[in-house]
Amino acid sequence: MNTVPSIPERLRTGFFSGMQTSVKLIKFVLPLYIFVDLVKDTPAVHTLGSLFAPFMGLFGLPGEAAFAFIAGFLLNIYAAIAILAPLELTPWQLTQCGLMMGIAHNLVVEWGVLGSIGTRGGFLTLCRLVIAVVAGLMLEAAHRLLGG
Repeated sequence: MNTVPSIPERLRTGFFSGMQTSVKLIKFVLPLYIFVDLVKDTPAVHTLGSLFAPFMGLFGLPGEAAFAFIAGFLLNIYAAIAILAPLELTPWQLTQCGLMMGIAHNLVVEWGVLGSIGTRGGFLTLCRLVIAVVAGLMLEAAHRLLGG
């Protein structure tokens, strides 16, 4: 029969597990954040941002936010956060990014996982992308309608 650990033991285990997770995230997010902060004002980023600006403008976002979406879609949500943080977006723009990336993130890995369990991973990934775009367009429409 398994015994339930004492409260101090559970707190200690939880604390150390939380610290391990934090260190893993910091190792990944901090270098990416520093890199983006260093290159965000370079001509290359502005040029690429201007290429994405028309599409991102549909969602009320600057073109540079596309880099965060690419990272979020291909890698994970933490990579997207690391890229978004130094961009100095408004709270509403961050909400828009959070909504869309919450629906569609880590697509490459999840496509593979879905495919490995016998589902149509590509179709479900496409559905998530479409739903994220529709949700983003709806939020932007509501934002404009309410005078945002």
